[in-house]
Amino acid sequence: MLLRRLAQLYVGLALYGLGIALQVASRLGNDPWDTLHQGLARQTGLSIGTWIIIAGALVMLLWIPLRQRPGLGTISNVILVGVFTDLFLWLLPDPHGLPLRSGYLVAAILVGGFATGCYIGAGFGPGPRDGLMTGLAARGHSVRVVRTGIEVTVLLFGWALGGTVGVGTLLYAVTIGPLAHVFLPLLTVERSPAAA
Repeated sequence: MLLRRLAQLYVGLALYGLGIALQVASRLGNDPWDTLHQGLARQTGLSIGTWIIIAGALVMLLWIPLRQRPGLGTISNVILVGVFTDLFLWLLPDPHGLPLRSGYLVAAILVGGFATGCYIGAGFGPGPRDGLMTGLAARGHSVRVVRTGIEVTVLLFGWALGGTVGVGTLLYAVTIGPLAHVFLPLLTVERSPAAA
């Protein structure tokens, strides 16, 4: 059971990096956090993956006053999603023409939803950004308000820094929740009481 959970965690993180790379390569609009990562990359010359790692580590510092505890999945997320994003951005062919770019975008969102189910369903802790949201929500704030506030803030900062906002941003926003809702129950690994 542990090996299956570990495999699912790391496959999920690799696929999450693939999803980000597909969406960035589509040039049709990134999700809010990756708009920020791309904007920072454009301003500094560091890669998007590097900024995913830096931002994840900085967000984890915000966990301290919220008394959130990272798990193996949290630490792995901080390090590996950025690594896999840069790897896949390097490997993926540049899509030419709107049909191929649109295909990248649709694939990105589907892969992202599946990957979310994989790494969260493995049960090794939330990603740093999700942990920030749940930590703030645990202080008596609405999850919807906290999530929306965080996403809008990072989207605006990312857009101001030159990150790509477009139809893909909107499509991601309206589909990722329903996709995660479908994939998470399918991919949640039941643990024995001793393991939990």
